[in-house]
Amino acid sequence: MSTLRSFAPRLAPGFTLVELLVAIAILAMVAVLGWRGLDGIVRARVALTEQMEMTRGLQLAFAQMQADCEHAADTTLLGRRPYLHQEDNRLTLIRTVFNENEPARLQVVAYRLVNGNLLRRESIATRDLLELDALWQASVSDTDSTPPVRLHGGVDSMGVLVWQDGAWRKQPAPVPQGAVATAGIAGVQVVLATRGYPQPLTKSFLLGSI
Repeated sequence: MSTLRSFAPRLAPGFTLVELLVAIAILAMVAVLGWRGLDGIVRARVALTEQMEMTRGLQLAFAQMQADCEHAADTTLLGRRPYLHQEDNRLTLIRTVFNENEPARLQVVAYRLVNGNLLRRESIATRDLLELDALWQASVSDTDSTPPVRLHGGVDSMGVLVWQDGAWRKQPAPVPQGAVATAGIAGVQVVLATRGYPQPLTKSFLLGSI
């Protein structure tokens, strides 16, 4: 006589619904934390890239100003004519232009801050002092029609000081009657306040004619 044996059904291994919900919740939290970390890295990279572009643009602008100041016109060539004019958000100077196999000529260079853009405009180069007077007047009165070159954007303000009598001055000191209007000015200091920088950027330049 054979013996009948009854076997209880064996349950297949797996996860319960509660375990699945817990695992999904953990994965969701890990994903959120990972996304926040990645988003922070991306934002920091974007901000760093913008700051590097800003720094590079300002360095190029300052380099151009330095080149212009280094070639500032010799006052002995200009007589009593002014060769430098500065005030907030604007700088105008006369520089000497040297081209190979050509005589030196004079040129009016103007920096202006317009609607947050730092612009540079240069006149034609000339050896005629009367023509230079007309170019200077057109530049300081902003009637020069020469298209400017945009050096940098995002600039809130530009301050310009001059080095005279051992100190930085906002306006040149009075000079004796008959002297050059800008006599005694040995350098220029430009202060640029830009968006994205907590402190203004300052650069000083010596004038080549001194």
